[in-house]
Amino acid sequence: MSTEPIAIGDDVWLGTGVTVLAGVTIGDGAVVGAGSVVSSDVHPYAVMSGVPAVQVAERRSHTDGR
Repeated sequence: MSTEPIAIGDDVWLGTGVTVLAGVTIGDGAVVGAGSVVSSDVHPYAVMSGVPAVQVAERRSHTDGR
């Protein structure tokens, strides 16, 4: 059993029933769809979905002008 910490950035949305595995970092502004299993680090502003979660889109940052 792993006891590594999970780090969740600012302005992150996690859907209902999301599972985040030990040691994962979720970057600022990321969105994870309901029921997803996050097994690896998530880039800032990524939109993730699935089992295991994969990046399906990218949100625009309100600060970077994209």
